[in-house]
Amino acid sequence: MKKTVELIRQVWKSADLRKKILFTGGMLIIYRLLAHIPISGIDRVALQQLFSGSQLLGLLDIFSGGTLANFSLAALGLGPYINASIIMQLLTVIFPKLEEMQKEGEWGREVINQYTRLLTIPIAILQGIGMYFLLNTQGVIGDLSPLNLIALLSTITAGSMLTVWLGELITEYGVGNGISLLIFAGIVGRLPVTAWQTAATVQTMNVASLVIFAVLALIVIAGVVFMNEASRNVVVQYAKRVRAGKTYGGQATHLPLRVNQAGVIPIIFAVSLVLFPSMIGSFVERSANLQVANVARGVVAFMNPNGWAYNLIYFGLVVGFTYFYTSVVFNPEKISEDLKKYGGFIPGIRPGSATAVYLSGVLNRITVAGALFLGAIAILPAIGQAVFKIPTLSMGGTGILIVVSVVLETTKSLQSQLLLRSYEGFLRT
Repeated sequence: MKKTVELIRQVWKSADLRKKILFTGGMLIIYRLLAHIPISGIDRVALQQLFSGSQLLGLLDIFSGGTLANFSLAALGLGPYINASIIMQLLTVIFPKLEEMQKEGEWGREVINQYTRLLTIPIAILQGIGMYFLLNTQGVIGDLSPLNLIALLSTITAGSMLTVWLGELITEYGVGNGISLLIFAGIVGRLPVTAWQTAATVQTMNVASLVIFAVLALIVIAGVVFMNEASRNVVVQYAKRVRAGKTYGGQATHLPLRVNQAGVIPIIFAVSLVLFPSMIGSFVERSANLQVANVARGVVAFMNPNGWAYNLIYFGLVVGFTYFYTSVVFNPEKISEDLKKYGGFIPGIRPGSATAVYLSGVLNRITVAGALFLGAIAILPAIGQAVFKIPTLSMGGTGILIVVSVVLETTKSLQSQLLLRSYEGFLRT
């Protein structure tokens, strides 16, 4: 606690950092105002009932930054941009030219960011069409003429791009990662309402259940913090080199391999896939063909978010995508080549391919814990609702994971900027 207070005091004393914090706060206020500017033609009561009764839509609302439940100007939020970023990361692995561009420093990253922004537009349009049909089938929004539908899609696409722009402004002129902070703001903005609803439900619980619920909540928060920071440190030794009569290297360091390399990305992947059958089923169940409609109703019932089949599939998808995304972002062959190039080696392991095999084996073992943890976090709301009968737990561990990750990331960013400024002051003196 003292360290946190001291960090805040030091940050506020720095005029540059104080300006960045105030700018970030201003952008977050603008974003929250956008989240409360409604789009016309929406039945607000039906919309609230739809989201309050759907755990899955509540999870999607988290990734939209809390704007989807209001169907505001920024209804799609950051979802299209996040999906575009994931697609671009996968394409970077598939296409060597994109990988080379990514390695070309600031210019290459800026070009890839521009491609990501352009890809966000068609994804936002497709998600807007899907959201319109979903709300239309639920009676939240009426049938629209082609012109009105184009106006609706244009509005929510523009709102999504405006949200992305605010996030990039925060990244460039503020503190921390702007996209993460906007999602964080959306989750925190919903906390008072969720806490009030949960408190009303908790009052009906007996003392023993209340104590168990509080203890488990603390264990989940502690577990999220621990797993988010957990890593396996692989010792790396650098060989001594003599140049111009001077000895270089010879020191030992470590290579940190995070247990949760993939972050919350596998959950986003899994939600996209597990939601697809239910959405298609909800569209098709109104079909005039009785046989097709019955099959669609069966699919919707089978993929009920509170059912065991849905949560088992969801858990399996999260575990699978954790391994998949970890293999995308972590390349043992490249790391082994870099170590060999700079004279580094793992004690007892030969440089080159043997090092790559060793790193791959270590990563596969620790990813088991990370994958099972993310899978448990994903289905935690369903477990909490089944055990404690609290329908407002749609955010659950996923929201806690995002909040903890953003807080830790922002704190580290502030600490690094303070350290940089202390070095600058030392150099001036």
